Amino acid sequence: MNELMEQIKKKDARSFTHGGKFHADDVFSAALLFYINPEITILRGNRVPDDFDGIVFDIGRGAYDHHQRDSRVRENGVPYAAFGLLWEAVGAEILGEELAEEFDEAFVQPLDHNDNTGEKNELATLIGNFNPTWDAQGGNDEAFFQAVSVAGMILENKFERYRGNERADRRVEEILEEHRQAVTSGKRDSEDAKILILPEFVPCQKRLSETEIAFVIFPSNRGGYCIQPQKKEYSMNYKCSFPAEWLGLENEELEQVTGLQSAGFCHKGGFLMTVGMLEDAVKACRISMELYHENPTIVNLGGDSCIDPLLKQLPGMQEATVIHMDFMQLPQLTVDGIYGEAAMDKQQWKNEVKENLKRILKQKPEAVYVEGNVFETYPIVHQLRKKHIPVLTMMEKDGQKLIIRIPSGS
Repeated sequence: MNELMEQIKKKDARSFTHGGKFHADDVFSAALLFYINPEITILRGNRVPDDFDGIVFDIGRGAYDHHQRDSRVRENGVPYAAFGLLWEAVGAEILGEELAEEFDEAFVQPLDHNDNTGEKNELATLIGNFNPTWDAQGGNDEAFFQAVSVAGMILENKFERYRGNERADRRVEEILEEHRQAVTSGKRDSEDAKILILPEFVPCQKRLSETEIAFVIFPSNRGGYCIQPQKKEYSMNYKCSFPAEWLGLENEELEQVTGLQSAGFCHKGGFLMTVGMLEDAVKACRISMELYHENPTIVNLGGDSCIDPLLKQLPGMQEATVIHMDFMQLPQLTVDGIYGEAAMDKQQWKNEVKENLKRILKQKPEAVYVEGNVFETYPIVHQLRKKHIPVLTMMEKDGQKLIIRIPSGS
């Protein structure tokens, strides 16, 4: 146990943070301390008492403050706030090193970044809304601790989710190894190598996107079995889909079209099917794989047709259909000398981007190739990356033209 953790866990542990308006940074810092020691006393004020011997955060220019000029910045450029500094010191003891790093990247860093830069963050806004209104009477300590209580519930649920995901990852690896051995030894037919049967539901979609598994079968909590097609890695599309004529049908209609006695329901979106018997679940997967014909699509957004042959040289894209699309119609500009602005309000602009994104996604592309100036490309590229759809562009290296993928993410 490190020194800070020992200090937090002391019987009469005390902590101090700033008073006045509070933010997600100091609220989640307090919630973290309460998670470790529910009996800790947290005081608030505008100045740290000279004789205070407890943990001080988000004030005082100490180890867990970030308002000094030489405050620390992560290697990836995200500056620390108090929450991140505290998490860096105790996170590994709560979740273990690997999960603590994942939690920092996914949960702590966005809040730290918000506190340091003001960049919009929905969770930070939610916590900030616990502050009393500008004309409220009295102090705001009560509101602070209400916000801390909510943040504490969020932290506790997040920690359990991370631990649960870690358990799921281990269980999925066990099931995958058993599946491989069963196929290799002949206990399962080789034609079922892409069908994974789970003894119980386990979150596994992300891991299975990296494998050849096309369908997962698991017991339904309503009785019978669920079947889920698995998506390709870096794609919104499935490795194999249910036949189109099955979608949206149930009971007798689905039984008739599938020939499966216990067929129950096939979602119109194609992401779920239910049957009563395991053998019918396996048959549904086999039929789907036998009838499935892949026709991958690449959207060429703003690029010349001379790029198409290069796009078809990408792995697995030799038979791809390349669909050419233009960018959305540019808005009129308000020009003042060499400076111009779009003559369109914010909501209109967002609506235009949304409609054009829908137009692209309707093609269910494996990737979108983008070529053009930043004013045209950025709004669409930004939205595609948020949806983790591969965005491709052209660059030259050592005289050779390369199609490269822009990393996904928000």
